[in-house]
Amino acid sequence: MGITLNVEQFLKDLEYLVNIDSQSKDPEGVAKVAAFFEKAFGDIGWTVERVEFDPTAGPSLKITNGEPPYDALLLGHMDTVFPKGTVAERPFSRDEKRAYGPGVNDMKSGLLFGLYAARALTAKGSKGSFCIAYNSEEEIGSRRARPWIEQLAQESRTSVVLEPARPNGNLMNARKGLGRIEVTFNGRAAHAGVEPEKGISAVNEMAYWIVALHGLTDFEKGTTLNAGIVAGGTGANVVPEKATMTVDVRVKIPNEVERIAEKILQLKAHPATPGISVDADFILTRPPMNPGEKTPKLCALVEEAGKEAGVEFGWQSTGGGSDGNFTAALGVPTVDGLGAMGGGSHSIGEYIEIDALPSRFAMLLGLLERIPGTMF
Repeated sequence: MGITLNVEQFLKDLEYLVNIDSQSKDPEGVAKVAAFFEKAFGDIGWTVERVEFDPTAGPSLKITNGEPPYDALLLGHMDTVFPKGTVAERPFSRDEKRAYGPGVNDMKSGLLFGLYAARALTAKGSKGSFCIAYNSEEEIGSRRARPWIEQLAQESRTSVVLEPARPNGNLMNARKGLGRIEVTFNGRAAHAGVEPEKGISAVNEMAYWIVALHGLTDFEKGTTLNAGIVAGGTGANVVPEKATMTVDVRVKIPNEVERIAEKILQLKAHPATPGISVDADFILTRPPMNPGEKTPKLCALVEEAGKEAGVEFGWQSTGGGSDGNFTAALGVPTVDGLGAMGGGSHSIGEYIEIDALPSRFAMLLGLLERIPGTMF
């Protein structure tokens, strides 16, 4: 006999979690979310270990019911993008079809899926050794958490990411890699009307870099660059001495990173503005998540579980990253989007579909019951 999701109890727990402000840089809020899961997982006999990366991040959680090698590593994050005070402005709410609130979709509902799945596996006496990793700083790049996640991935046969499904219900087995280019241009100030020839325009050089870097965008290869933050100058009548910019980078093909890095070196070596000096840092925060040799077998298990649960979905790639990027890059078969189904993440209209909760949960549970008996 299968275990069905108690939707009303699930929504009560979700209301409690959504009504906790837990931005990445709010360690007290993240700790309150962590405390809920510490107790809940402990109550069913799972081992919970707090992992502290930095006092400014709040604790992460490693939750296990066995020893490595783990059949599956379940990934989630307790932090959100919403600053303290957001809950007071728009707390959890619901209507007949949807539940709303900061972090309801990304991804406090997914965290609860992990808990409820663990309860069901325990109640049914299902076989399998699982590790659940709830990160406290995913929304700011997981830079300090990355080695921890990678270590757990190396101890696991598969990785299941509890991020939400796409609004159309699709899951992900591919995500782009994410990076940033931080550039500072140092010139020399001068009066723009009286002696402009004595100035060295930092903004002029920045404009040259923007055109050159945007020119690396290749939609067919899945590579995009966007100078999303630019600043420079102190007045219209002053040759700008300093300028800064931050460029967002997304790549699907790993060797595109080398092409971008080479272009940065070229731009530094051959400036368009004589006398300019440039400091540039290029950091790839998440490698691309591309299907590996064993990924199709894991996808097939998801499809079997989805069919049994009555869930129709497709597979797609997305430009956004998750902690699944790290596990996939290590060759661990990874599937993403096994949380709730919803949309509007990071916005005032964030929501989940209530009617889809039981079937989506059943698909996740069915997958976790299938993985231990499958060779990878």
